[in-house]
Amino acid sequence: MTRPNDLLLEMQRRMLRIRRFDERASKMVKRGEIPGTVHTSIGQEAQVVGSCMALADGDYMTGNHRSHGHPIGKGAALGPLMAELVGKANGVCGGKGGSMHLADFKVGSLGESGIVGSSIPIATGAALSAKVLRNGRVSLAFFGDGAANQGCLYEAMNMSSVWGLPIVFLCENNQYALSTPAHTVTAGVIATRAAGFNMPGIRVEDGQDVLKVYDAVKTATDRARAGLGPSLVEVVTYRFNEHSEGLRIATDYRNPAEKEAWLKRDPVKMFRTYLEEQGVADAAMLDAMEAEVMAEVDASVQFAEDSPYPELSVAFKDLYTVPFGVTQ
Repeated sequence: MTRPNDLLLEMQRRMLRIRRFDERASKMVKRGEIPGTVHTSIGQEAQVVGSCMALADGDYMTGNHRSHGHPIGKGAALGPLMAELVGKANGVCGGKGGSMHLADFKVGSLGESGIVGSSIPIATGAALSAKVLRNGRVSLAFFGDGAANQGCLYEAMNMSSVWGLPIVFLCENNQYALSTPAHTVTAGVIATRAAGFNMPGIRVEDGQDVLKVYDAVKTATDRARAGLGPSLVEVVTYRFNEHSEGLRIATDYRNPAEKEAWLKRDPVKMFRTYLEEQGVADAAMLDAMEAEVMAEVDASVQFAEDSPYPELSVAFKDLYTVPFGVTQ
């Protein structure tokens, strides 16, 4: 399949943005510059970008606790995201959400949550609104293999199938829920569960290949946009870092040989090689791209440092719905 060079280059740029942003966030949390902890998508960039770039600009997306990369994959600016991580007023959620609760409505990112599976119903609601309004939009719900056994997922899949909603359920199967191997708690293949809800189930075995992910999700989003209903896509990938930065677990739950094999399939490095071999870009162009992305990340950190902390007066703002006709 022939794809425009600008699409391929943008895939690499967004994967680099996620990688460098997460690397910087990892350093910052360890230095105490980010409160709490962060969960990085290092190693999963192809799965994130391939999925997000299969969406149209106006489409909706919800993430999970490991979701710095999702708004970046959807095209969000880095500065407000970094400001949110450090709790600043210029963050995408005014400094109230932090690492696990990013939302950027400008790019259709409706939010993320540390509560496993909790953003799936939100994505389903967005799909329902798209169908009612007939605006042609599609919703994409990201969830991990750990959320694959949550009841809300199957309630949402059933509702979406019955009502023919334009939604894609995207399982990021990085094979571990914190330190629990997926095969010890999940029966069978997740993608095959789609059959029980009368929808297609697609399993991308090589989630380190951004083009394979893009093609699978694009097929599902095209189907949804055509009014043919939901799909379930399972992408097999791997997180290179620990479940969360700074987490210490007494036993080594991952086989060193397994991890080493996955590290050799770094999606960012693999796609750079592909671009060079296909003549899409040469080394100098790709080196320049990397430098530009590093400058963007540096600028995002400076933006966060220059941003003020929220005023105490806004502590209780946004907690309750304001009825129509009532001013705050």
